[in-house]
Amino acid sequence: QVQLVESGGGLVQAGGSLRPSCAASGRAFSTYAVGWFRQAPGKEREFVAAISWSGGITYYADSVKGRFTISRNNAKNTVYLQMDSLKPEDTAVYYCAAGRPAGLGDLKVESEYDYWGQGTQVTVSS
Repeated sequence: QVQLVESGGGLVQAGGSLRPSCAASGRAFSTYAVGWFRQAPGKEREFVAAISWSGGITYYADSVKGRFTISRNNAKNTVYLQMDSLKPEDTAVYYCAAGRPAGLGDLKVESEYDYWGQGTQVTVSS
């Protein structure tokens, strides 16, 4: 079992930065890939970024590539999402999830993730 808790969301002006964190409990966390997803009001949840269990592979949605950076510290059971050059369209509830996707292309697939956090709100004002 893995339990995930997100923190570090907030309100920021366009062009600013935030670094949400995803803290996990469970000894096996370091064996799971972790993904970040987001859901804006009235929209479906969408993939943002993912990182392999070792941290050696990262994968980003085109909409955030070059602006967001995902990283992890397995000694601290924590995954981070550094968000720079934020835009109003980045406003959403951000969720982290842990799972064991079969391949690179599966990292963006919600059903490949077994454990989900409760989400943290990110609001970007124009």
